[in-house]
Amino acid sequence: MEQATYDRVAFRVLTADQHPDHDTISEFRRRHLTALSGLFVQILQLCRKVGLVKLGHVSLDGTKVKANASKHKAMSYGRMAKKLDELEEEVKRIFAEAEAVDVAEDELHGDARGDELPKALRTREGRLRAIREARAALEAEAKEQSGDPDAVPEPKAQRNFTDPDSRIMPSKPDGWVQGYNAQAVVDEAHQVIVATELTADATDTGSLPDLVDQVKTNTGRQPKRVLADAGYGSDKNLEHLEGKHIDAYIAVRRDKHSSTPLAAPRGRIPKDLSPRKRMERKLRTKAGRDHYRRRKFIVEPVFGQIKEAMGFRRFSLRGKEKVTAEWHLVCAVHDLGKLFRSGRAGRVIEGWDQPKGAKALGWA
Repeated sequence: MEQATYDRVAFRVLTADQHPDHDTISEFRRRHLTALSGLFVQILQLCRKVGLVKLGHVSLDGTKVKANASKHKAMSYGRMAKKLDELEEEVKRIFAEAEAVDVAEDELHGDARGDELPKALRTREGRLRAIREARAALEAEAKEQSGDPDAVPEPKAQRNFTDPDSRIMPSKPDGWVQGYNAQAVVDEAHQVIVATELTADATDTGSLPDLVDQVKTNTGRQPKRVLADAGYGSDKNLEHLEGKHIDAYIAVRRDKHSSTPLAAPRGRIPKDLSPRKRMERKLRTKAGRDHYRRRKFIVEPVFGQIKEAMGFRRFSLRGKEKVTAEWHLVCAVHDLGKLFRSGRAGRVIEGWDQPKGAKALGWA
């Protein structure tokens, strides 16, 4: 960005031909991260104001974004116990060695000062402390999730030392990544993101209720239809949408692309069907197939635009709170691009109260 203030006309205009250092730009983002993340809802409201948000069909999905941490800096709960024993034995050995060397040097040199711990010892003590903290965090997490004070983590449960809030999760085409699950609800009309959240859960299921409710909070209206893949197909989610009187089309199983669709059902819907069975029957109808087919054309291109066109594939910050704010800023930039490319931006910019807007962002 610093170089762009020299090379690109648009950046020179925005900075009034000033050239802030890259450290200054980075510090500005860090200091105003909360305000910048708040831009998402403000820009969404501008998109709605000029008619870019219709809420006829919305589609939601998640994508895995790499954390600012290596998956090789993670350790499983089972491995922690073994590593703790190894490091404790190593520390004892170094202490014994240091004591022997100290006695020998005292005999040679008397009481000369030399009380600094060996570098190897300091490093291992630090690793011991980090592993103990990570182990305690995993144990607390297991107890909180299960409600059982005696619960212990699964041996394969992992925690990363660089960004403890991130998790190892599957991601296509990268295999397994250390990262976060970025969720988005996208409106069909102009591919504007109308709700978003970030989780450290590899599965999508638990995100649907909050995301759907967030759409109404952000826009003042709830969507008419919600489209989602099988990752959201739980009875709880289907009941939540039914309670909101939202027409939902959510896959309840993963079919192969080459599989032949089942024949459309005939006759009345049996009263004793579970929510999943009713949805399965609904998606087999011609109308159901037509609605669900639109899902991938609404939400999936947005993740492609963010990752490919914008080049955002990895968070630069660490910790769920900061990473969430960073993701909101990314979504705000995406929606802002949709606003300006629509040719309707002038309708809202001409009437924008600059002092009031700056104060709302905390910059004045």
